[in-house]
Amino acid sequence: MAFNPDFDLFQLPEEYRELRDSIRGLAEQQIAPYAAAVDADERFPDEALTALNDSGFNAIHVGEAYGGQGADSLAAVIVIEEVARVCGASSLIPAVNKLGTMGLILSGSEELKQQVLPDIANGAMASYALTEREAGSDAGGMKTKAVHDGDHWVLNGSKCFITNGGKSTWYTVMAVTDPEAGANGISAFMVHKDDPGFRVGGLEHKLGIKGSPTAELYFEDCQIPADRIIGAQGTGFKTALATLDHTRPTIGAQALGIAQGAFDAAVEYVKERKQFGKPIAAFQNTQFMLADMKMKIDAARLMIYTAASNAERGEAEGGEKLGLLAAGSKTFASDIAMQVTTDAVQLLGGYGYTRDFPVERMMRDAKITQIYEGTNQVCRMVMGRQILT
Repeated sequence: MAFNPDFDLFQLPEEYRELRDSIRGLAEQQIAPYAAAVDADERFPDEALTALNDSGFNAIHVGEAYGGQGADSLAAVIVIEEVARVCGASSLIPAVNKLGTMGLILSGSEELKQQVLPDIANGAMASYALTEREAGSDAGGMKTKAVHDGDHWVLNGSKCFITNGGKSTWYTVMAVTDPEAGANGISAFMVHKDDPGFRVGGLEHKLGIKGSPTAELYFEDCQIPADRIIGAQGTGFKTALATLDHTRPTIGAQALGIAQGAFDAAVEYVKERKQFGKPIAAFQNTQFMLADMKMKIDAARLMIYTAASNAERGEAEGGEKLGLLAAGSKTFASDIAMQVTTDAVQLLGGYGYTRDFPVERMMRDAKITQIYEGTNQVCRMVMGRQILT
């Protein structure tokens, strides 16, 4: 972000402000009208996918060499924030496309990148498969295995809570290749939806983000070509952690957008709603609640943008510890999202508890941001360790 001496404010450079205007217009016109129905019917937001694919916002992070826009991390979080402002489920299209390909971008061979990334840039989706029933926060306890067999790897096991499972074409999958090596025995692979032995199981029935399917994946003697391993054998766990350092700010951006959408709806409502002969916006209690909500959102935005901008620098170039900023910004923004959306429901009173207004959906959608891509408790552990290192 740049310092503007004329206004004594930090402002985004013009190209990012133009990007915000563009994605906001698209979100309001082509995604927002369907958000309530997507939630109520628990259906995938096909309208959002079409709009994002047509505009190139579906995977803005993919490099130009692979047919993408090559946008940086700050641009990616702005896109996710603006989509989440109107529909949390739809924001998982660009967010999870980045999550599902970040390990490949960081550690994959050029040949594998050329195989996968143009497909994503052209509208295919990617997902990230790390979690298992008995290995959630303890990812090192995973049981899914991969065995090298000639010119193939053979995978057996299952993954759960996979965002956009069944809708994606490509899956980054973590599996044990050396059971005796602990975390250093985990490797990362790219699995295609048509690979023999791969199938998608049933969907979870969730509190929020109901338009984004959350599925279980099964690998039953699933054969994939040997060159679909990401990086060297045994580096998968490191790839997984590095991925999260880059993508936790995107979940923070989702939380931020949801909070901003709820705040906007609350402001509009309190200006119109009258009690005791005047708009409830005239009451000091209402103004104090709005002021607190605004301060929290603005603080979260600065943390998210700082973490995203730092991803392009890294410690080698004088940046802060990426993991510390990523975990902190995601945790703070998601906690704020729950506080702000809950206050928005309170400001709307009984109407806030109904589906006639979007704030109840936003409150439900916000909750997951405190849980996935590292629970906020785990993120605090990550921060504590890096602070003390």
